[in-house]
Amino acid sequence: MSSTENSSFLTAKNLGVSFHDDKGELIALHDFSFSVDEQEFICVLGPSGSGKSSLLRILAGLLVPTYGQVALAGQPIQGPHPKVGLVFQDPNLMPWRSVLQNVLLPLELDSTPKTDAIIQARAVLDLVGLSGFEDYLPHDLSGGMAQRVAIARALVHDPDVLLLDEPFGALDALTRERMGDELSRIWQSRRKTVVMVTHAIDEAILLADRILVLGSQPGKLVLDIPVNLQRPRAAPLRYTPEFGNLAQTLRSA
Repeated sequence: MSSTENSSFLTAKNLGVSFHDDKGELIALHDFSFSVDEQEFICVLGPSGSGKSSLLRILAGLLVPTYGQVALAGQPIQGPHPKVGLVFQDPNLMPWRSVLQNVLLPLELDSTPKTDAIIQARAVLDLVGLSGFEDYLPHDLSGGMAQRVAIARALVHDPDVLLLDEPFGALDALTRERMGDELSRIWQSRRKTVVMVTHAIDEAILLADRILVLGSQPGKLVLDIPVNLQRPRAAPLRYTPEFGNLAQTLRSA
């Protein structure tokens, strides 16, 4: 697929982002273009400082690019978008609210009728495997469970696009691997359009339909490569020649 295909669902064209302070100008992204088809799962790889998080903030409507534009279903994104969900590395749960109450928050802000909101919240908690934990407080949860709550909160208002910024970066290796499997299962169930930032090559290969690699400052697209591996994918795939060849290509980039 061409990175500038006009029919794509989510598009970014000629994006640039610069930050200024007393030390001068920092260019985070430069002339960056790509596109995502509906229901496609994209992973974004790149070194620290390559503009990955800035890219997600632009797609979420939280950061205005210095130049360029982004569009969802042909409409420019010019501020926080109701059809875009965002999950950060830190779950950012409200400690005084229960699991259910944390997931209900976006629906409360949208003034969704309470009965309907509770039905929707319980459905996404079941989707992420947290049925029975509705009344738990965040301090009673493991890191992986807290991140599941954050994913449920991002999904509860049924967004068209889910943005994930290193969602498993703070987890230990085994929990991270399990959460990757969970995310793959959730995506297979809901088929949202996903853009996920990660530093983990193996994680990207196991999850993505396509992987974008950003170069170091300023962030530029240096590789856009499809992952032509059959789904569903599981950990043993790591030991196949196809996986190893793709991983080497990504490391070289």
